[in-house]
Amino acid sequence: MSYITLPELDETGYVVLDGYDQVLDPQEWQDIEFVDWKSSGETRFAPLASAYGDLECNGFWHHDPPKTDKDGVWVDANIAKAPRLKARAEEPGANIGRCRVIELQPNEYVDCIWNLHQDDNNRLNPEGTGWIVRGFFNLTDNPDSYMILREDKDDPSTETRIALPAGTQVIIDTQRLWHAVWHRGGEPRYCLITSWESGPELKTYIRDRHPRSRVDNAPLDPEVIAAAQETVARRRSERESASGVVMDVLSEA
Repeated sequence: MSYITLPELDETGYVVLDGYDQVLDPQEWQDIEFVDWKSSGETRFAPLASAYGDLECNGFWHHDPPKTDKDGVWVDANIAKAPRLKARAEEPGANIGRCRVIELQPNEYVDCIWNLHQDDNNRLNPEGTGWIVRGFFNLTDNPDSYMILREDKDDPSTETRIALPAGTQVIIDTQRLWHAVWHRGGEPRYCLITSWESGPELKTYIRDRHPRSRVDNAPLDPEVIAAAQETVARRRSERESASGVVMDVLSEA
């Protein structure tokens, strides 16, 4: 038995959908409550749906009783201040797990490559049900920032750089792809991140929004990429030497 997956994600592990006009939406992320929760970079998160409706960001399997990243419970205090963000998360009609707004401080390309990670979305997810993927709706206008995706975290030839103007909608199999955001600029970036269960509802949502499974990469100097790879390899070696253990960290984001 296997999981229910989306054929739209088979080729590259992601799709970029038609954007929406974020200017028309209220900037509700300015009013909701954030908690310190570190992911890939200098971050905070504002949970809209958590395992049992508490203002926290832990993986659902860390709770009692534990569960997979489905059937999230709305955090009343935050959704009261962000009804439009809640509605955005509900638009596909798919089962929602974790749902939160991320605040990411500006970083450098090398930091992004250092922070590449895969998510652990499908822990405890029973076979025969829908595979959990994640939607990223960019809230702030960051056209010079990029979602970086790699099939192989150490192979730049597998890298995709997706620009992030306001209203960008990307759906990613984040358990398959290594990912992080290179955020350029002087202000924090905000994005709505939602875990969705793959199935007919999410499939229809994707197909109705002209999905693209490949985008043209923004140009980036090969010397910048090479220097970042060297720095990341050095940092990793130093960390492994200090700890005596070789490991890759799965993000909770």
